[in-house]
Amino acid sequence: MVIGSIVLDLYIPHAGSLKEKRMVVRSLKEKLKSKFNVSVSEVGNQDLWQSANIAVVFVSPEKKQTEKIMQSIINFVETNFPDIYINIYKELI
Repeated sequence: MVIGSIVLDLYIPHAGSLKEKRMVVRSLKEKLKSKFNVSVSEVGNQDLWQSANIAVVFVSPEKKQTEKIMQSIINFVETNFPDIYINIYKELI
């Protein structure tokens, strides 16, 4: 069993309020949950307008499969949210 963990450090330049930021974060979280069946949570910078930290965690039986899922998640985020700047931190446990 391998645990995949991704932290997405987001910069949302077009967010002019917490409400706008939360709309983007909520959309991202819902899409990741429904498409990949992963656990997703905002874990930092909740009170900043243009910044968010999102954690994505999942379990899979093999390291190779975990790495494939992680890359699929990263590609999905980069493709579907091109107007957001993202730093990505990955870890296998």
